[in-house]
This record gives sequence, C-alpha cells and structure tokens, in this order.
Amino acid sequence: MKFKIFVYYFLLLTLVSCYSKKAMLQEEGLKTEKTTFQTSGPWKPVTDVRSDVAIIYGVDDEGMTFEQRVQSWRDRGYTTHFMTGIAWGGRYKPYFDGEWDGQKHWDAGQVNRQGDTLWHGDGRTTPYFVPTESFLKYLKEVHIKRAIDAGIDAIYLEEPEFWAKAGYSESFKKEWAKYYGFDWRPQHTSPENTYLSNKLKYHMYYHALDECFTYAKEYGKSKGMNVRCYVPTHSLINYAQWMIVSPEASLASLSSVDGYIAQVWTGTSSEPNYFNGEIKERVFETAYLEYGCMEAMTAPTGRKMFFLTDPIEDRHFDWAYYKKNYQATFTAQLLFPNIDNYEVMPWPDRIYQGLYYSGANSDKKEGIPRFYSTQMQVMVNTLNEMPFSKNEITGSKGISVLMANSLMFQRAPEPINGYDDPQLSNFYGEALPFLKRGVPVKTLHIENAAYPETWKDTKVLLMSYSNMKPLSEDAHAHIAQWVKDGGVIVYSSRDTDPFQTVQEWWNQNGNNFKRPADHLFQLLGIEENPKEGGYTCGKGTIYVIRKDPKEFVLTKDGDRELVAIVKKMYEEKTNGGQLEFKNNFYLERGFFDLVAVLDESVSKEPYLLQGLFIDLFDPKLPVLTQKMVDPGSQAYLLNINRIEDKTKSQVLAAASRTTNEKRTKNSYSFTTKGPLNTTGIMRVLLPVVPKSTIIKDAEGKELKGTTWQWDEKSKTCLLSFENNPDGVHVLFNL
Repeated sequence: MKFKIFVYYFLLLTLVSCYSKKAMLQEEGLKTEKTTFQTSGPWKPVTDVRSDVAIIYGVDDEGMTFEQRVQSWRDRGYTTHFMTGIAWGGRYKPYFDGEWDGQKHWDAGQVNRQGDTLWHGDGRTTPYFVPTESFLKYLKEVHIKRAIDAGIDAIYLEEPEFWAKAGYSESFKKEWAKYYGFDWRPQHTSPENTYLSNKLKYHMYYHALDECFTYAKEYGKSKGMNVRCYVPTHSLINYAQWMIVSPEASLASLSSVDGYIAQVWTGTSSEPNYFNGEIKERVFETAYLEYGCMEAMTAPTGRKMFFLTDPIEDRHFDWAYYKKNYQATFTAQLLFPNIDNYEVMPWPDRIYQGLYYSGANSDKKEGIPRFYSTQMQVMVNTLNEMPFSKNEITGSKGISVLMANSLMFQRAPEPINGYDDPQLSNFYGEALPFLKRGVPVKTLHIENAAYPETWKDTKVLLMSYSNMKPLSEDAHAHIAQWVKDGGVIVYSSRDTDPFQTVQEWWNQNGNNFKRPADHLFQLLGIEENPKEGGYTCGKGTIYVIRKDPKEFVLTKDGDRELVAIVKKMYEEKTNGGQLEFKNNFYLERGFFDLVAVLDESVSKEPYLLQGLFIDLFDPKLPVLTQKMVDPGSQAYLLNINRIEDKTKSQVLAAASRTTNEKRTKNSYSFTTKGPLNTTGIMRVLLPVVPKSTIIKDAEGKELKGTTWQWDEKSKTCLLSFENNPDGVHVLFNL
C-alpha cells in the first residue's frame, strides 16, 4: 500500500514538474514549436519576428557559414530548423557544374516540348529538377547531412514540383522506361500519354521524398537524434490549377513524413475561378478551400500541419492589395479550429526591407508602411496564443467534395481534344455553389478512404470523375461500404472525357470497365453507366447527375439543379436537418471572434457583432462595442467579455511578443520584443487605472516618445512605443 502511495505521489510530482517546466519555458519565451518563419539570412534586428522557430533555408556559406547563420538565430533564443527545395534551388549549382562528383548534371533539368529547360526564377541559374538518383544522393550527403550535423532535428523539403508541361528530357525518358516497362511516349500526342506522364512525375517525387526523409531519420538516429521531416507544399487545388504535379495526399501515409506546411497565400488564392458565369479573384473562398484541402490530407493520419500566410506575395502589387488579401487568407486559416500551428510568414527580409507600390495606380515603390507592419505584427503575435478549439464554424455540416491526386494528371498546357476544364471548374463547380451559400464545405481525399476517421463528418459526398480518376480500386470498396451504411453520394459527370479509357486498373488485369465509375456502380448494386436519377444502395443513396460539374459555374444560375438535388438529399436522406443557406461564417475561438461575409451570396446583408471588442485588423487597436462586417470582407476581434479572469493584469493584443511577466498586488511588469523600426502598440488589461507607467529600453533608460491612454469601459491601457529586439521593459504601478 505504501509503495502504491509512493508511486502515486511520484507520478504526481513528475506531472507537476513537467507542467512547471513547460510553464517556465513559456514564461521565458522559449520553446514550443507552434509558430515558425523561414529565412535564408542571419539574425537581424529588423527581422526579429519572435516566433518560436526560425527555419534556416539552405546550407550556403555566403558572407558567413551555414553554421554561423544557424547560431545567430539560436543566440537570440530561437529553435532552429532547416529547409531546402527538393525541386529547385540556387544553392545546387555545384551539383550542376560538376563540383560535387566531377560530372556536370545540366541534363537533370525539366524540359518542355520545345526542348527548353524550365528555370526557377528569372536568373536562369538553376532549373526545376528531374529527381534522379544522383541528385538525391547529392541532396542527402551535402545538404541534409550538414543540417543534422549542425544539431538540427527538423528537416523541411519544400515544393516537390514537376511541371505538367515538362516531360521531354532524356533523364525523364529513362525514368519512363524504367517505371512503365516500355519506351517513352510524348505526352502531347494523346490524353493517355498526358495522364501517364503526369502519373510518373507524381511517383518520382513521392519516391524522392521518401528516400530523402528515410535517410534523414536514419542518419539522425545514428547521432542519437529524433529527426522530424515535413513537406511545405501548395495545396492540391493550386497545383492542379497551376498545372504542377506533386505527391500531395499520398505522402500522409508515409512513415517518413511527420507533417506539412500548407503554403497558401495571396499568390495562390488570387488565382481566378468561375462562379455564376463570371471569372474573377475570390481570395477568401479559394483560400478557405485550399486550407480545407490541406487539413483533410492529414486529419485522418494525425500528421502535424502548419498553416502559412504571407503578408505580401511573389508578384509586385501595392500595399493596400496585400493588406486586403492578407486579411482574407488569415481569416480563412483561423476558421479551421483543429489547426493551431502556423508559419507566420516566409522571407521576413523581403517583407520588412522590400519595396512595393505605394498605390494601385502608382509607379512609386516604398517600404512597408507603419500601419501595415503594426497590424501584421499584432496578427502574427496572436498566433502564438491561438488555441485549438472544439468549437465549429457556423453553417450546416456534412457536405464534402471528393478529391484525388489525379486532379493533376488531367492537366496539360495544350488543348486536349474532347476535354476542357477551364480554371479547374470541375472542382469549383461542386464546391463554390455551397460555400457561397454559407455552407462550410469540406474536402475528402480518396487516398484516405481506408481511414475510418476520413468519413466521420460527411453526410453528402459530392463526387465526379470528370476531372480526376481513382488510382486504386480499393478506394471504391470503402466508398461503397460508406454508402451502404447510410451515406449519400451526389455523382455529377457525363463520364465521356477521353481520360476514361487510359490504361488503368479498371480496364486491366481482368477488369473490363469502360469507365472507372462503373466499378463503383457495380459494388453499389446498380447498372453500368446508370441514367440520371436516385438509386437506393443498402441504407444509403447515390444520385447521378449527367452533367460535368463545370456546367454548374460556367453559366449564370447554372448551379440551381445541383443545389436543389443536394438540399433534397441532405434533408430527406440524412439526419442533417435543414440545409441552411446564409451569406456568412462565424467562429468563436478562445476569446477571438472570426467573421467572413460573402459576396455573390443569398443576401447583401452585413453581419453585426455587439459586445466589447478589440479590432485586431486595425493597427490602432480600438475598443468597439459593435462591429459591422460588409459582404466581401472579414473581421478579427478579441472579445473582452470572454476573458476568463478580468482581474488579472495581462497583455491582450500587441505588435511585439511579451515574456517575463511579473504580477504583484501593486504592480504589473513584463518585457516585450519586436523588430527594429516598427511600432510596439499594445492594449493591456488592468484591474485599475495605473498610477504611473514606466517604459525603459534594455539598458534601463527611459524611452522617449511613448504614449499611453486609458479606456474605462474595457479597463485597458493602450501603449505605443518603438519596438526593439533587445527588449522594452514595461512597469505599471497600480
């Protein structure tokens, strides 16, 4: 009995110790890995972002060694990770020039039909690669090994990208013969060859990542390290739209892959799409679908996911354009309460030190305006505290769109006879009609069909094989069983596109189906190539619409039939209740409120919030009692009324990161750090009006030019001062 009591108290003390250690680390601003950013440069005072992790890009020794670059960030309290490109990168020139193994490898570049090498960037110094065995050997031995030798235990190999227009190099032709067992066929000569070419590109980078990550883990293990491996990648939606092939969802089942960074930002989400017969940018909607697509890849497998946003983008626009779209993508990412890890920005050097247009019609370029850097830093710092939440976004749940990696296989830069899918309209034709009506549509990856977790939130599955094909018949067995158990499919496809007859499992090895869908129909017990209408399958239903989904969005009001059928199926065949249509989304997440109001929707009504809020999209951090959100815009608010302990002094919102908080009966103090040349605005909750406020620099000298203002209704003090990465010390005497 005494032994049991001893064990109980030992475990209790251990838990308390672990908790205390975690609390201590957080108090010192140290080390969770919740927020990250990537940089190719050393630490600088103007780019001291104050996230948890600095991901160091490349092993270059320009100006200083790679190890010195890494140490410069460690010296400032950062955990350091490593990233490099697996499909491109200027730091690989020694490989191409023959400095590594004495052989030049310029033939390893991706080549288009015209015989031109596809270059990354404008400098024509490095091509996009065909991931040959020699290149992977170089990447492992020269880059990955060096990073691990520097003590880094997290490796990111970003953007495994093979262009759909590539596939004509000698190195690719050799890989074709090796993979398929017959000679290379030029992809432009038939739909089947397009499909086979893109499928091979997909498998090559699937193999490349697995090989590199397996090496990283084994080499790390030999040094007593647990090396984690991540893939920063665009969404499947974006790659398919930009005609790039990448492994995407299949990687989530690899034991060598620990997670992803979802690379979603203005550059991807501003790609125009069709809805109601009109093509234009729909940044919030596209970003929401992109993030949802990425979340769905890992949700059933438990892999870690970082969501990325970027306050600017690769293309040069004006600051107002960046700000509007940053707010849209930022809101979209936070509407997924099951994700709470973030890459807060890539490339801080180009954000804080780059020059962009001062206005939409101006030729003048300027650095980041103070109002924008202040707002951005407030937003970024909230991510350090963003909670995982069990709350759900408002709207009728349970409608999902089926996706497959083969969305990328039917994409080609040249017209394909008998096939046309403008701006990926066969995907958006299923998703946008419901998203625009305030239904939080999810995506479901066919590659994850075997995981029971995949199906838990789906009542109606929107499905089409017009723009993709199933890569395995096993997936159909899981889909069919889900329907027989009570699920509902609305299948929209004419099934007449030329990719229906490519050499694949449904017409090989004893299978003689003319269309892949016919295999699923057979499993569901209905006729081959069924006519339009509803069919009962066990406890479930499949409704067949003999239109391609693109027809729902390419013409005005083209989605009415689809919406009516899905509404009927949802309300009569599932337990989902009434399918609600509205023009907004709302989510409570901790003490944050998120709102997005849609244009092109069921109404033009604004969304009104009433209460007591701090507006986190306003660099002045005003306190509001109501907020009106108009169609086509978003809001990000801190709800003061939901703060649990309003008697506790605390920083509520700040354009800097706060550590070393100390509270006594008569005082509250802390240290806060932020990039040089930026404004350190913050709103602080206090139990009483402070008798005095003392703000000093790291050397203990009182700062000049500081301001503070008390707001009685919110019991908050608004401070403003110049940020400093060495720290600003704030003391409130209460």
